[in-house]
Parts: sequence; structure tokens; C-alpha cells
Amino acid sequence: MLIDNHNRKINYLRLAVTDRCNLRCNYCMPSEGINFAEKDSLFTIEELCKLSEIMVGQGIDKIRITGGEPFVRKDLMVLLRKLSSLEGLNDISITTNATLIGPYIEELKTLGIKNINVSLDAIDKNTFERITRRNQYDTVYNNLIRLIAEGFNVRINFIALENQNTQDIIPILEVMKHYPVSVRFLEEMPFNGGSKSFNTITWDYKKILDHIQSEYPEITKLESPKTSTSINYKIKGHKGTFGLIPSFTRTFCGSCNRLRISATGDVITCLYGKPRMNLREVMRGDNVKSEIKGHILKAIGSRSKTGFEEQEKYDGIFENSMTSIGG
Repeated sequence: MLIDNHNRKINYLRLAVTDRCNLRCNYCMPSEGINFAEKDSLFTIEELCKLSEIMVGQGIDKIRITGGEPFVRKDLMVLLRKLSSLEGLNDISITTNATLIGPYIEELKTLGIKNINVSLDAIDKNTFERITRRNQYDTVYNNLIRLIAEGFNVRINFIALENQNTQDIIPILEVMKHYPVSVRFLEEMPFNGGSKSFNTITWDYKKILDHIQSEYPEITKLESPKTSTSINYKIKGHKGTFGLIPSFTRTFCGSCNRLRISATGDVITCLYGKPRMNLREVMRGDNVKSEIKGHILKAIGSRSKTGFEEQEKYDGIFENSMTSIGG
């Protein structure tokens, strides 16, 4: 079992399999993209399989596969097949932009992987294409509806971007009212490749809630797990739910149970901090299992209590793109 220096149990790993993405969302990276990692700087699929097995042996019982866009990686299903066979791993989840997932839906069902988060920051096609800088709306929407129809546990992640997509908050809830999905609205975070820095945001979780309540006054707050990052609600007459994720306000830090490992091996204990160490060369050295375990214990043994405390250690702006840190 992994226990950090604030007596928090760490049982949730967000594992990035690539830093590459086929979209160019303007809050994540510049239009020209970023300097993606060279292939030999990334974990091989065999290394990702071994790392996952070691982490599950340390008490990780939930792994979320992230990117970049995970399905950019052609050998991703090799890892997912391995994860589905690991005893003690109770939850395998994937975060995707849903552009490339279509051909894999049937096998995902066969493997028992049902929890899919779809990043969708607009329900209007023109708004979607302005944000993503790509013409992929129809593919994303069709795959989203297919995932729902196939019985996956689908959550939609919608980042509230001032002057860009907040006019779509009510429309996306209206479209999704007929489906058993959770639409989760995230506060914007200061990560997009170093082109932006801010200390306040206009559309915080309270403003998003007020905006939703102005249209749907009959809202019930739901009970959520202690480690949940979202504050969840039910609108009367809607099949699904919606959630608010205070990713900038950071009200959930006290119960944080997660660890991130990037596709290049960086161990990240907080999104607002710098990597604690890198595991890539450790994975390619001797005594891999014991060395990895020791490095992980060291990383979680010096975590900041909150994202604000971690941010104080940062000088200047956040230079990383979300796609490079498993965002």
C-alpha cells in the first residue's frame, strides 16, 4: 500500500502512453504543436506493461490511461490487454478525444474496460473546430453516441474557456439530457505550452453552477466519494448528471489519491508542480522492480499538501503543455 507524507492512500495512477495528439486544442498547445518526445525517450509498450504490474503490486487498484491522445499509439491495445489480466486492478479507465477510438470499441467491451472519459469542449461544431483547430467534430460526436449506446460508462470533460465556449454549457446539457452520461465542467488551468499565465479565472466552479441553475433551477446535489475531484449534481428530468471540477480553485487536494507518470517517465505528484523524478532509465537498468518501488515511495513521501503549496515552488509561468504531462 502507498501512503504519502500526509497519510493519504495513493491507489490511483494516471499513466500517459504518449505525448502526441491529433488535435491542437488552443488551451493545451500552440497551433504549430510542441516538440514531441523522440521515440526512444518514451516508454516502450513492454515497459508500460511492466511498470503497471509493479504499480499494482504496490497497491494501485485504478489506472487511467491518458496521453496526449492514447489511441495515437498503435500498440495501445497490447497494454490494455495486459491491464485487464492484472489481479488487483479493479478499474481501468481511458481518457480520449474520441477521434480514433471507433475501431477498438468492440475489443474494449470484450476486455471489460467500460469507463471512458471523452474530452469535448463544445457541442456546437464551429466552436469545436475553433478550439481544436481540426475538422473532427462528426467523428467525435458519432463515437461518443456509439460508446453510450454500447453501454460504456461515459463521462464528458468540458473545460470552461472564457470567451470561447461557455455559451455551450447549457446546450451540451440539453443534448445530453437524454443519455445516462455525466457532463463534467472543469475550470481552466494555466497550461498551454507557456503562452499564458494567470492567477484568477472568471468561470470558476461557482459561476458555472450559477449559470446552470439559472436555466435549470431544480438541481439536487449528489453524494460523491471522498476522493472524487468533481462535485456532482442531478437535474430534474435528465437521465444523466453533471459535475463541477475545481481544477484551478483546488478544493479537492486534501483527499488526493492520485499519482501521474508521463509517457517519458516523469513522476508527477501534483499538476501544479514539477516532476519529482524520472523512471525511464530506472526501467532500463538493473533490479527494476525494487528500484521502481523505491523511487515511487520517495516521490510520495515528499508531496505538498495542496496544489497551492506546490505552485509556490514554481518560478514564473507553467511551461508545460497539458499533452506532455498526461493532462
